[in-house]
Amino acid sequence: MTGFVAAAVIGYLLGSIPFGLVLTRLAGHGDVRSIGSGNIGATNVLRTGNKALAALTLALDLAKGSAAVAVAALWGHEAALVGAGAAVLGHMFPVWLGFRGGKGAATGLGVLLVLAWPVALIALAVWLTIVIVVRYSSLAALVAAAVAVIFAGLLTDRGTALLVVAVVLLIVARHHENIRRLLAGTESRVTLRKGRSV
Repeated sequence: MTGFVAAAVIGYLLGSIPFGLVLTRLAGHGDVRSIGSGNIGATNVLRTGNKALAALTLALDLAKGSAAVAVAALWGHEAALVGAGAAVLGHMFPVWLGFRGGKGAATGLGVLLVLAWPVALIALAVWLTIVIVVRYSSLAALVAAAVAVIFAGLLTDRGTALLVVAVVLLIVARHHENIRRLLAGTESRVTLRKGRSV
């Protein structure tokens, strides 16, 4: 029980670090929540026009998810699952930001990289393909999440598969506004190269 509590606390604290907000402020772009979608994730950081900053945000959001699982795994596989779920919840609902955080896709991928790296790589490949083809980051995240559920069921143990389902349901719920905009045809696209608008 002590291991589970420690895994949950450490996972939440790591997950709740708002790298997108911290990095944009340090770079002189102000509060990233005041632009675009108001989100603290890499896609919204990209709307500052600083692609390197967005890439760093993505990398750090991935890393904090992976780190949470790696540390929690010291208490065993079940504790690792607890740490993974806590990290995603921390990113989505950070106490420091009034429980209004990101949408969890990058951090979710980060935990999956440690728990089931083949599933994570498949999901990442799907995400990249959709972003490159249609330039909708939200659609890419949603499809990649659905693919992750399928392959987690095929390639992982029951506990990991159930965790992936739970995380994906949270990610879908956090993307409810994006889903409405996708259906209405008003969702913003991401910038892939110079001269193309977000």
